Amino acid sequence: MKIMEQMKIYPTIGVCGLDCGLCPRYYTVGTSRCPGCAGPDFSKKHPSCSFITCCVKKKNLEVCGECSEFPCSKFKSKEEYQQLKQSSSYPPYKKVISNLNFIKEQGIEKFIEQQKRRIKFLETMIENFDDGRSRSFFCKAAASLDLTSLEGSLDKATQRIKTDDIKSDDIKIKAKILKEILNEVALNKTRSRIS
Repeated sequence: MKIMEQMKIYPTIGVCGLDCGLCPRYYTVGTSRCPGCAGPDFSKKHPSCSFITCCVKKKNLEVCGECSEFPCSKFKSKEEYQQLKQSSSYPPYKKVISNLNFIKEQGIEKFIEQQKRRIKFLETMIENFDDGRSRSFFCKAAASLDLTSLEGSLDKATQRIKTDDIKSDDIKIKAKILKEILNEVALNKTRSRIS
């Protein structure tokens, strides 16, 4: 079976602004694995995408944030994205517009540089803390929290595991510790935004 060429340079960022490189399906092994936006064999899994047709095929751009017409009518309002229910298998849609605005203002290279750091943190979480049931949680955390919080949470979890003398193969306890820390960080961020 021939693998189709990838249409974009960076399949880890969706044309529409989704953080594909932070999605659980991007890290799935097997046939349900997603190659990222317009990655190899993408069209077999997602046969039609109006964003790819317009942005990549017609305008030869990487993402909508590079388009002079962004945001166009294909996008919901920022408020509508905030109201969308989060899927258990896909990263939050809440960052679509902010991701694309960041790219529009600072360039895709700067975005990819930051996203690579997020991906590295996520891969560390999956490799060292995934109990087989936490991947989606870690993906959402990597997509939602700032880089400093992600790094600090991993450092704090690692330190607590050492301090509490948790065995390296006790993945359930390690996952629980990291999830508690990430939840606490997210809760504190929410509280600070409210006050």
